[in-house]
Amino acid sequence: RGKMSSIALASFGACAGLLFLLGHQATSPNRLQTPAATKSSSGINQALARRTRIPALLGRKPGMGCNAAFFEGAAPMNTKNSMKETYERGLLGIDKSFHKKITILGSTGSIGTQTLDIVDTHPDKFEVVGLAAGSNIDLLSDQIKKHNPEIVAISDSGKIDDLKALLKSKGVAKMPEIVAGMDGIAEVARYGDAETVVTGIVGCAGLLPTIAAIEAGKDIALANKETLISGGPVILPLLKKHNSMCIPADSEHSAIFQCLQGVPAGGLRKIILTASGGAFRDWDAKDLHKVKLEDALKHPNWDMGAKITIDSATLMNKGLEVIEAHYLFGADYDDIDIVIHPQSIIHSMIETQDTSVLAQLGWPDMRLPLLYSITWPYRQSMPYDRLDLVKQGTLTFKAPDKEKYPCMELAYAAGRTGGTMTAALNAANEQAVAMFRNNEIGFLDIPRLIEYTMEGHKDKVIAKPSLEDILETDSWAREYGATFKKPELIV
Repeated sequence: RGKMSSIALASFGACAGLLFLLGHQATSPNRLQTPAATKSSSGINQALARRTRIPALLGRKPGMGCNAAFFEGAAPMNTKNSMKETYERGLLGIDKSFHKKITILGSTGSIGTQTLDIVDTHPDKFEVVGLAAGSNIDLLSDQIKKHNPEIVAISDSGKIDDLKALLKSKGVAKMPEIVAGMDGIAEVARYGDAETVVTGIVGCAGLLPTIAAIEAGKDIALANKETLISGGPVILPLLKKHNSMCIPADSEHSAIFQCLQGVPAGGLRKIILTASGGAFRDWDAKDLHKVKLEDALKHPNWDMGAKITIDSATLMNKGLEVIEAHYLFGADYDDIDIVIHPQSIIHSMIETQDTSVLAQLGWPDMRLPLLYSITWPYRQSMPYDRLDLVKQGTLTFKAPDKEKYPCMELAYAAGRTGGTMTAALNAANEQAVAMFRNNEIGFLDIPRLIEYTMEGHKDKVIAKPSLEDILETDSWAREYGATFKKPELIV
């Protein structure tokens, strides 16, 4: 849907803020709060009625956090080398000689299947070197037959023989090398002459394979936001060390990245992330105790996996994107805003120092940012529906409701704390979503479990963590979050 349309909108309105230098945290204590929820007569539990307290996590010593200066983020922008790389690639153009070898991690998921749809549209432009998937060997076997990768990984080693039998039954003559488990997925990530690795594995499970790809000198099409949210302090120096490019592949950060093309160092003033509002944007906060799993999985605009759709319903996806934007673009948390935009036509915006606002627009179609992440800085012609602003008609905006979306403020608090707190936040959220999907907790318990875990971690934060520290925090937060108990209902 929607050809790669990027429309720059000039606007006005000064918003104060500076960029900042990696390696310094906010030093003034703060306690963020959301308004007290209203207790209804239908049995809302006591925890909903109380005022939600975001932990006072911000008064820590300087570490991986905020400072009033720009720092070099993961995305190639705002530096002499990145501007030179963009210019040199752009001069080549995307002619008949353009050919990109790619590997896809999470090939049977939403990101993977949509990336392969792009490959199917232009098989002359793209070649699939490797695929990594979870347990859906039926779909994986079809992908192998169609795209003929050299190497394939599945998460469950017990299914290797079943996959081989499926491939044989489907007439696949040339068998790929088949590996399994996390080691196998990492092997696929670093394998061969693939130029770009699309990281579509959901959650923190995508961190180690992404590191393997970076260490092998691959460029990263980053669709796994948890890589930077949990591992940002480790990933940034690795990208620089191995001269790897990290191109955002989700819609919001791709929009920001596209708007930043040609903006010189020091030109960025503010990032404005747009949010659809998720499944409950039209619900009153007092009715959220009624939410069932099937309600949370009904996204009004986007076709996504279950976990990210639930994150959209809590607005945690936007909170996580704030942290990711910090690491991608070197922006201070005070200079990253969220605005509800129900139509999902403007995918995000930037404000420059002269108060101009630039936006990237397009139909809500994940293939567009995915395409740019594997063709940057080129613009590949695609047979998608083109954006028609007259047909769309109205574009509306409003501020997010902090009472309805406490997860958003939790993410800001974790980001400002920095260090291992963002890894704890991410792991707690994954644990909470899994428990909600298993009917172990209610929808309103998701932010409570996350806050509970952050409170448990606040005296354990490591400001400048190693990879081992991040992985240990991730494991601890999941175990600690699993001990959360649902509040008793008021009868």
